Amino acid sequence: MEQYFPWMTENAHWLWWSVGVVLLAGEMVIPGVYLMWIGLAGAATGVIAWLFPEWGFTGHGLIFAVLGAASIYLGNEYFYKRRQEEPEEHVNTRGHSHIGKTYRLATAIKDGRGKVLVRDSEWLAEGPDLPKGAKVKVKAVEGVTLVVEAVEED
Repeated sequence: MEQYFPWMTENAHWLWWSVGVVLLAGEMVIPGVYLMWIGLAGAATGVIAWLFPEWGFTGHGLIFAVLGAASIYLGNEYFYKRRQEEPEEHVNTRGHSHIGKTYRLATAIKDGRGKVLVRDSEWLAEGPDLPKGAKVKVKAVEGVTLVVEAVEED
């Protein structure tokens, strides 16, 4: 290929830097993170092409392939696996944010069921039989029902 396009070997570093910049710019347009790693590999290949122009386009292409694969692997290994190890937050389960909080009963708990006043709404509650207005603490959530326990008044 070098015999047909001599400018590719003379200024190969500019070509690789351009590839890196285009891929990094593409990262801003297309969601995901893989173009960033490949773009960084393109920029690094440009540095290698600048330092070792005699390797030719084929040699630089192999370097780019190796650096691209290595950067994607390292990116996955060190950046994304750490995120997966973090405990999952409760998505779309509003009730879990109430665990540990104290509220008043909107209706008495009779036969283990009643309602808790949470801000301007009422939530189903399960717990020991208690009168209306008693203070309760949420200790768990089962579906849309808050599991509560009695709290002694101060």
